[in-house]
Amino acid sequence: MIPNHVRKYLDSRGYTGPLGISGPESGHCLGAIVIPSLAESGSLLATLRSLAGNSPDLLSRFLVLVVVNHRTDASFADKNDNHLTLRLLGENMASLAPLRLAWVDAASPGMELPAQGGGVGLARKIGFDLSLTRLAYENSDPLLVALDADTLVRPDYLSALVGHFRKTAAGGAVIPFCHQDGGSARHNRAILRYELFLRCYVLGLSRAGSPYAFHTVGSAMACTAGAYVRAGGMSGRVAGEDFYFLQQLQKTSGVARVAGTVVYPSARASHRVPFGTGRSVGRILSGEEGAVLFYQHECFRLLGEWLACVADGIDRTGKEVHALSRDISGHLYEYLDCIRFVDVWEKLRCTHRDRSSLRNAFHCWFDGLKTMKLVHHLSAACYPRSEPGEVVPRLFAWAGLQRLEGPEDQLALLRGLQAGEDI
Repeated sequence: MIPNHVRKYLDSRGYTGPLGISGPESGHCLGAIVIPSLAESGSLLATLRSLAGNSPDLLSRFLVLVVVNHRTDASFADKNDNHLTLRLLGENMASLAPLRLAWVDAASPGMELPAQGGGVGLARKIGFDLSLTRLAYENSDPLLVALDADTLVRPDYLSALVGHFRKTAAGGAVIPFCHQDGGSARHNRAILRYELFLRCYVLGLSRAGSPYAFHTVGSAMACTAGAYVRAGGMSGRVAGEDFYFLQQLQKTSGVARVAGTVVYPSARASHRVPFGTGRSVGRILSGEEGAVLFYQHECFRLLGEWLACVADGIDRTGKEVHALSRDISGHLYEYLDCIRFVDVWEKLRCTHRDRSSLRNAFHCWFDGLKTMKLVHHLSAACYPRSEPGEVVPRLFAWAGLQRLEGPEDQLALLRGLQAGEDI
């Protein structure tokens, strides 16, 4: 039986198109792993085989759902590759027998995603929404797990996820990640730079005290079905769906970090989406000037002072808190004026009478997107983005970390720190 809150979501916001799940029928599952696949015939089987290395007992209780998809305006090569993927899925069922494998055909004529708005976000949403009807709700809140068709996992992947959700109150989760080898020294330098950039940004948010200090990597996130429904489901965005989905999970159910496993996303360049790993690596490899510059630590220091100002001024009026922000930075004051902080603060005070409720409401409003926009505003105004050799040592010093000069050592330190290891 599908619970009422899940049924209500499916009726009001769930996917209602013609697509359905193909493959062997099976009983209801403890969770579902949803894998969007666009022209991934060369990598998908490796991903599935890495999953098949997990505990047979857990694999028997998880649906693995591959959403083979492209838009109606996709290239001839991508369409042909997807048709090959669909054939490979059918032909390799026996060799992948430990997996409860199924798929969604969003690639055959008449089943393709729309040219406008059809992308990885919609593919994830279709997979998650359809999975909700295959889950077992009787004794637990089943899991929804996001993976990509070019990402590898360890044999402890499922056990770490199941163990995590047994002991956390948060409905959302991010999983430690480490990009795969790039295949050449030049490519490795590119992915090292980009991953270091991602980790330095999260380090800055963490030291500033932001509740949005977590990585937003689409192949390294999970949630309970209840949290998925409370968040309003997956964003159908063409790009950035992971950022917006995790932001909403943090607001509605909380996001915690999984320990005990690592996922390995691809390091390849790609131009399928306007930003993200593939596009950034491609920009670096093309020699684009100023590709992937780093934020100066002063941006995060000012962010931290602003968040502390709000916490200390929880009983003050909007005008009073706004005035205090000028003492932190005139540029911060300008940004808050642009986003109408005073008006919003007064409305929040009217609807949230106790301090804890007001504080939570503020962080729902001043979310990950507004935080990023503040960092961008400060970077454009007075602390320009710079090369990592200049920025990272200063960020480490401000964050109280060991001083390391080489990017390899810096990245290794942050990987361990952000995976929950003792540093």
